[in-house]
Amino acid sequence: MKIAVIGTGYVGLVTGTCFAETGNQVICVDIDAKKVEKMKNGVIPIYEPGLEELFLRNSNEGRLKFTTSLSEGIKDAQVIFLALPTPPGADGSADLKYILKVADDLGPILENYVVVIDKSTVPVGTAEKVQAAIAKNAKVEFDVVSNPEFLREGVAVEDFMRPDRVVIGTKSDKAKAMMTKLYAPLVRQGNPVIFMDERSAEMTKYAANAFLATKITFMNEIANLCEKVGANVDDIRRGIGTDSRIGKRFLFAGIGYGGSCFPKDVQALEKTSKENNYDFKILQAVMDVNEDQKTRLIPMINDYFGGDLKGKTFAMWGLAFKPYTDDIREAPALYNIEALLAAGATIKAYDPEAMPNVQGVVGDKITYTTGPYEALKDADALLIMTEWPQFRTPEFEVMNVLLKNKVIFDGRNLYELDEIGEKGYTYYSIGRETVNSK
Repeated sequence: MKIAVIGTGYVGLVTGTCFAETGNQVICVDIDAKKVEKMKNGVIPIYEPGLEELFLRNSNEGRLKFTTSLSEGIKDAQVIFLALPTPPGADGSADLKYILKVADDLGPILENYVVVIDKSTVPVGTAEKVQAAIAKNAKVEFDVVSNPEFLREGVAVEDFMRPDRVVIGTKSDKAKAMMTKLYAPLVRQGNPVIFMDERSAEMTKYAANAFLATKITFMNEIANLCEKVGANVDDIRRGIGTDSRIGKRFLFAGIGYGGSCFPKDVQALEKTSKENNYDFKILQAVMDVNEDQKTRLIPMINDYFGGDLKGKTFAMWGLAFKPYTDDIREAPALYNIEALLAAGATIKAYDPEAMPNVQGVVGDKITYTTGPYEALKDADALLIMTEWPQFRTPEFEVMNVLLKNKVIFDGRNLYELDEIGEKGYTYYSIGRETVNSK
């Protein structure tokens, strides 16, 4: 099948590369000429485990191509994916200007029947807007389908190639047949392809992300209460996670969620609710709690250092919003950097992938190190912001020499309390008792 993918961000590039891997001819379109040139030369613009191998193989074998020309990209395409950004506007609503601009441009250049697929996360009713924008100048038949993505950064290739489910919103039998054929290689093990109307498909994506964000936030609220009553949130997580009605995932307490999806999607769904005169009370609470949770460690740090952080140096392990990605959008690390710098502290940071992106935002206000132990040298304390695996089993003997004080503020609960206590550390975490070696 001939496929065009408009937009080569995170979703677009994973979508295009994975469909090329299943034997399709894919052309990815992007207006950024420098980015397109790099991809033509085999340079992948994002970090995602497993993606580079597929990207290079399919580029070299001619199934994955790149262009800045929309007309060239869609020529003879049977399906066109719209994988364009939908950033939050000032009022929290998703900004559809990029999607609707491409829809306007598509109308006059379509030459044959095509299925246009909204892959971006978009508010309810967007498919109808895209349909109308294309129809203004279209001279051929086409269908607009909603096909939301459910990719988790860090395991996106696995998620795409072996999806839990595929959600497709369309009322067109012709489009349904095309989408069934397109996804057939990815659901051979029987994972469901769920057909519904376009509005329900659009709402499904928001409902999924808002529910997961709520689940995380609930556990963070439980963790905060645990600190007051002397309970251990890890024990509670294990106690409730074995209940099949609740499940084990998204129950880990910490310093809040970030990334490109949860913050934006919860905000957009809340905005949609207001526009339809519905007070979705839970969503506002989720946003408020998560905003506070991101800097949950700051009061602990202030308390330990007697309220004066001026001149203190902090090692920071982790900058990305989660491991296995270089994505720093809404990353808790950024909020903690801002708070610590405002208090007069100095920061030395390390992250396996995200340091260039943070430097693009923060600049040289902090120091970027070549490894985690370099960040510890002469630091007054260690802060853990991202649960990269390499941070879980550090060489404490090395840390003991480098850190000025044996104190850790852990926003991701990486260490067992008994173990860290035996090593002589003062250890603050989320929803668990403080281990005090003073």
